[in-house]
Amino acid sequence: MKKMNLFKVLFLFALFVNAQEITISGNVTDHEKLPLPGVNVIVNGKAEGTQTDFDGNYTLKTEVGDSLVFSYIGYITKTIVIANSKMINVQLEEDEQVLEEVIVIGYGTQRKSSITGSVVRIRGNSSIAYRKPTKREKLKNNIAQQLQGKISGVQIVNSAASPSVTKEINTKPSNNSYEPMYIIDGVVQTGGEKSLNKIKASKINTTEVFKGVKARALFGESAKNGCVVITTKNYKNSINYDEEYARLSENKFKKTQLNPLSTFSIDVDKAGYSNIRRMINNGETIPVEAVRVEEMVNYFNYKYPQPKGEHPFSINTEVGKTPWNLDTKIVRIGLQGKQYINEELPASNLTFLIDVSGSMDASNKLPLLKSAFKLFTNQLREKDKVSIIVYAGATGMVLPPTNGDKKEKILAALNNLSAGGSTAGGKGIKLAYKLALKNFKKNGNNRVILATDGDFNVGASNNKAMENLIEEKRKSGIFLSVLGFGMGNYKDSKLELLANKGNGNYAYIDNMQEAQKVFGDEFGGTLHTIAKDVKIQVEFNPTKVQAYRLIGYENRLLADEDFVDDTIDAGELGSGHKVTALYEIVPVGVQTEYIKEVPSLKYVDTANTTNFSEELFTVKFRYKKPNENTSIEMIHTQLDVLDDLSTDFNFASAVALFGLQLRKSQFTNGAKTKQILELAEKGRGADKMGYRAEFIRMVKSHQNM
Repeated sequence: MKKMNLFKVLFLFALFVNAQEITISGNVTDHEKLPLPGVNVIVNGKAEGTQTDFDGNYTLKTEVGDSLVFSYIGYITKTIVIANSKMINVQLEEDEQVLEEVIVIGYGTQRKSSITGSVVRIRGNSSIAYRKPTKREKLKNNIAQQLQGKISGVQIVNSAASPSVTKEINTKPSNNSYEPMYIIDGVVQTGGEKSLNKIKASKINTTEVFKGVKARALFGESAKNGCVVITTKNYKNSINYDEEYARLSENKFKKTQLNPLSTFSIDVDKAGYSNIRRMINNGETIPVEAVRVEEMVNYFNYKYPQPKGEHPFSINTEVGKTPWNLDTKIVRIGLQGKQYINEELPASNLTFLIDVSGSMDASNKLPLLKSAFKLFTNQLREKDKVSIIVYAGATGMVLPPTNGDKKEKILAALNNLSAGGSTAGGKGIKLAYKLALKNFKKNGNNRVILATDGDFNVGASNNKAMENLIEEKRKSGIFLSVLGFGMGNYKDSKLELLANKGNGNYAYIDNMQEAQKVFGDEFGGTLHTIAKDVKIQVEFNPTKVQAYRLIGYENRLLADEDFVDDTIDAGELGSGHKVTALYEIVPVGVQTEYIKEVPSLKYVDTANTTNFSEELFTVKFRYKKPNENTSIEMIHTQLDVLDDLSTDFNFASAVALFGLQLRKSQFTNGAKTKQILELAEKGRGADKMGYRAEFIRMVKSHQNM
């Protein structure tokens, strides 16, 4: 009997131990013992999960006896049963079967000359043509001619009957195989022959051709038909050959007596900054149209106070001396959206709309996209529902509405995605909205999240057609988030337009760090809208301000009468979002070349009033609650008080000045890069996440380009 009781006690004790909750932590590395950020760590069969940080570290609460599943793109999944140890370090091995999902770095410097039979090296001026070129052909010679017969999937064909016409690459031979991968100066090209035909042979330094299995092993599945690696002689125009950016006309100074009102829509998008960062890191020339100064400024966090009272955001203003022009003043207007923790956010009905067309078949596109969405998946709760729609030449649903705690099912659907075919973006958007509407959550967060390079080429594809489509769909009450990926054929103008017209936000993801920022640090703002159609109208006092200029926001300007028109669409503000707008103002009595004389008016009284002699300007804000259609107005007045620039104000000014420099603005007053760096250092502050330090490094890199 005693033995039986002892057995029962031991059995119950074992159950207690097995059910005991413990905190497991550890580090995940690759086969070379380098840390792996973004590894999914999930408790097998349960909703609990986390992801490794940038140093490969993780922490997770679980129970003794559970199994931890470690999964990462391009590596063999490993499962470990938890015993008594609270520290579990894991080393993952590469999966040779899924090399297509590995993001390859160091394209331009990796040398594999020792691989027999796998590499063909071509010096820049060597001619590997099938006949002696004419003098005319030599002038038109391009790298395509150098590749004749050297790699499977590349053929040289005449574009006309005349033998003197320049040759082109036929990238789709009769066996229907895809073209090889092209890497120019370390950057994967998505345009095939277009990338090559723009480069004169005289600009080629070296060309290496990797064939077959070795190309795939070195560069992933995208190189299964071979890879051509080219280095050039300071040729920097080959990358952006087919990228599209909206034309912007820089804001100029306006005379306050004639135009006292400045009206615009807020912009919480940050794609402009991360896209520029990508170009600078790749050593590319930055198109002026790609620079949206307000998106650069708004990329960074500033210390604005949380709102108090009934309104969902606080209003903050600050005035100081313009760092690059002592004759003017600089104004900072800041909004701080109310911050909600994830548990407080309403249930979400999310439809992932993912581009899996052929243009997404590059390591910095679909593989990066899948990794980013895995980060996002780890943030989901049981009450959230996720669906996945994909589109290429056709569209379809690959994941029906699934609760957020079914992470393994969501991750499996993402893992199965592959790229190929044309791009029917319009059809995909229609299906995504249809599904989102079918699963609409009243008082919830209903959102389509579009992830693409924007290269739509089937059906509704031009900007006007897409604008009309999105304006129609936004009436359903479903918001739109747009995530841009890739380079070479990137359609920034289209994606920005979609986000603007779709009551949403727009981010460009160039690496996993940016994915963590969008889907981790700013998860609530990415998903949950707290105010829509937010408009700002600033009225400057003509007794104090002679002229003013809004820095950036060129494509967000509104007519003054639009401010009180509730039918006019404007920007959305998400949980925790911050918005910063900068003005440069010319005080009364200052002589400046920026202000042009205008004829005096006969019928309009432009005499200055003295009723508000202490006020510099008044800011009015109008916004709607997410589920309402009538605006609420707020008013904030700034007195004529000049302060020293705060830490945040210094940094915002540095970012704005760098943006003006990139835009080749006429309003930099000859400021040099040294001044940008000095301002940025003054404004660096605590910088816990390192984003400001990264900006400083980026400015220095651009200075040396």
